[in-house]
Amino acid sequence: MKHRITTLIAALLLAATAACGGAGEADDAVHADGSADLSQVTLHVGDQKGTGLQALLTAAGQLDGLPYKVSWAQFTSGPPILEAINAGSVDFGAVGNAPPVFAAAAGSKISIVGVAEKGIGGQAVLVPPDSPIKIPADLRGKRVAVAKGSSANFHLLAVLRKAGLSFADIQPQYLQPPDALAAFSEGKIDAWAIWDPYTAQAEAQTKARILVDGDGYVNGFEFQIAGKDALADTARSAALGDWVARIRRAHSWANDHSDEWAKVYSRLTGLDPAVVGVSVKRSSYKDLKLAGDVVTREQLVADAFNEAKLVPVPVTIADIIDTRFDATVENT
Repeated sequence: MKHRITTLIAALLLAATAACGGAGEADDAVHADGSADLSQVTLHVGDQKGTGLQALLTAAGQLDGLPYKVSWAQFTSGPPILEAINAGSVDFGAVGNAPPVFAAAAGSKISIVGVAEKGIGGQAVLVPPDSPIKIPADLRGKRVAVAKGSSANFHLLAVLRKAGLSFADIQPQYLQPPDALAAFSEGKIDAWAIWDPYTAQAEAQTKARILVDGDGYVNGFEFQIAGKDALADTARSAALGDWVARIRRAHSWANDHSDEWAKVYSRLTGLDPAVVGVSVKRSSYKDLKLAGDVVTREQLVADAFNEAKLVPVPVTIADIIDTRFDATVENT
């Protein structure tokens, strides 16, 4: 079963994962005294449209004056980013609340090194505007698209449980966001569990109706994940510490400059400015320390997946937490 879940996650984006290449390459970047020469380091970073990490850091000016190099690879969702980190082709990525649970259940070599809580208004279960589905209980027997192992996977699970349903009561369609958007637009699915900016995009393009958002169902955690091998490397760990601090400064900038952030996000991603504007307004950031109730709240996510038998083994979130970069939460 463990092999099966690893194979499933790997299959999500095998080609893109292979294309990332080289995060495990050794850097001759540690001096005899133990200090790191960051100019010799290249961080390999996974990104996705839903987090827009490269766009955010660019907009906030946090890619200026980097003391190390950064190589970017694009993915459609969080699970394939974590598979790439486990494979050693990526050092770092930002994902939602569910991917670390699936990765940990598969025995992946990952650590959570940072977390921000985002607004959850864009975490949604969508239905077409004229759909007869009016309440979550109406999802029984319906074709519902979701990216397996994503934050939307947990949101859908929570919505179904609160309505007295399970995944056995629906027809889950495991699709990556671009494929799900196409299927939703063509009427091939009855509902779609998804996140912003895809939520805002579907609302604009198809007049999709939000059946239920994340309020009362999910946490808004966006986790910063690093590979255990990268963290064990003195030079790459030093670079990762600086990188996480830059992300936190970028979060603060985005909160204070939402209009400017939306304009840059739109320009860099090619997304419609109106779509991005809606998404940004629903997605403010609050950086948190990992030492605190974050672990307790995320453990609820892991336990829910285990109880629903959607992961093969119980996951203890504390086992994949690394608090070494917590100090910069207060220094952004």
